[in-house]
Amino acid sequence: MDLNVKGRTALVCASTAGLGEAIARSLAAEGANVVITGRRGEVAASIAAELPSAIGVGVDLLTDDGPAQAVRAALDAFGKVDILVLNGPGPKAASALDVTTADIDSAVATLVRPQHKLVSMLIDGMRERGWGRILYVGATTVIEPLPALALANIGRDALAGYLKTLATQVAPDGVTVNLLLPGLFRTERRDQMEVAKAQRSGKTPEEIREEEAADIPMRRYGDAREFGALGAFLCSDLASYVTGTAIRADGGFVHSL
Repeated sequence: MDLNVKGRTALVCASTAGLGEAIARSLAAEGANVVITGRRGEVAASIAAELPSAIGVGVDLLTDDGPAQAVRAALDAFGKVDILVLNGPGPKAASALDVTTADIDSAVATLVRPQHKLVSMLIDGMRERGWGRILYVGATTVIEPLPALALANIGRDALAGYLKTLATQVAPDGVTVNLLLPGLFRTERRDQMEVAKAQRSGKTPEEIREEEAADIPMRRYGDAREFGALGAFLCSDLASYVTGTAIRADGGFVHSL
């Protein structure tokens, strides 16, 4: 299947590992120019060197100038950005009873402001060209909030609401805006979390993995390449009538439709 993204340029946030990297690699395999970004500049450059047409940008998108720095690098290299993949870490774990005003400010600073900056800098160009894709890699907590992740629930839901509103306003211009919500995937970050959880519980990482996989109807973690393929499709020409929606890739984990 030809996704018809050859020659398009994709700026993929937090793409030096995990699900962001998987989407970047899938887009590159389809012929897109790809901007790999991450705080580890050497890793970004290394991944970019493996792809047909890509650059690596060492940047912290949570700094004041980070989003502008990434956009400048993309425009200098390829002249435009057609696809924006929003991705990044969430805030610390916290229950709703423990949340402070400072915590809320931090959640917004992490999960809303940088993403809004990136969108604001690129949306006009997409609308003028009559084609654009914005994809937010969120979490299934947007659909089914977890009690221990109150700050992530606040920030991710706020961003989801903004993007849903944006989708309706830019749809006539050929720009789609969607959310892609992952469940448990086999990534380096997931490995680290299993080790930490095993140390706290006295179990092995393998036991933790088996327990968590048992709660997934497919009885396994997802492969990052599966996620990357779905992400690339949503960023493609073939998904031109899909917008304003949240699509889950979670092996059936979330109970709601």
